[in-house]
Amino acid sequence: MSDSIWGYQPTTGYTAGTDLTGYKVEATDGSIGKVDKHSDDVDSAYLVVDTGVWIFGKHVLLPAGTVRTVDPDERKIYVNLTKDQIKDSPEFDKDKHLGDAGYHQQVGGYYETHRGI
Repeated sequence: MSDSIWGYQPTTGYTAGTDLTGYKVEATDGSIGKVDKHSDDVDSAYLVVDTGVWIFGKHVLLPAGTVRTVDPDERKIYVNLTKDQIKDSPEFDKDKHLGDAGYHQQVGGYYETHRGI
């Protein structure tokens, strides 16, 4: 795939600079949590999603390329992943997240093979 998994697709409706913190995140088969933090940096845009009690408080890193639609009116983000795909994803590692290119490759590789696009 030529498009970067770490960038928002133009069809998502996302506008750079929009604060997505607190938005609900919807998988293809239901709600998975809320955005804890996000970035729209070029080539490293992502969401950190707090799954709450759904997977016992796990935080996951979702590359922006997994986002299908952003609905600012409903404050919801729809992703092209199932709950199980997110549940089985690499857990967010705040220590490796910044400055560890290998971590981003690992996470990106998981989603490249599981995002169903």
